[in-house]
Amino acid sequence: MSLMTPDTATESTGARTDEAAELISGARDRIDALDDRIIGLVQERMAVSAVIQEARITSGGRRVNLSREMEILTHYSDALGKPGTALAMTLLELCRGRI
Repeated sequence: MSLMTPDTATESTGARTDEAAELISGARDRIDALDDRIIGLVQERMAVSAVIQEARITSGGRRVNLSREMEILTHYSDALGKPGTALAMTLLELCRGRI
């Protein structure tokens, strides 16, 4: 049970009933937990990408593999549509750093 008063609960959630406010509050807690997991996975992806880049550079290759990046963009676009492309671009930027 939430410790929020009914007025506070509906005000902070935008709900018009206490029942809806409770549902929204619980769903927001779940979203916060998912966001924490997503951030952790992005950080893990960044670390793995750094290993790949280092191996590529050490072997005399380029830091970035553009054909692989296009595969990733297509994968995200196919799964999530146009916003997926933007998300993939952000992930690639985070993982490869500045080109």
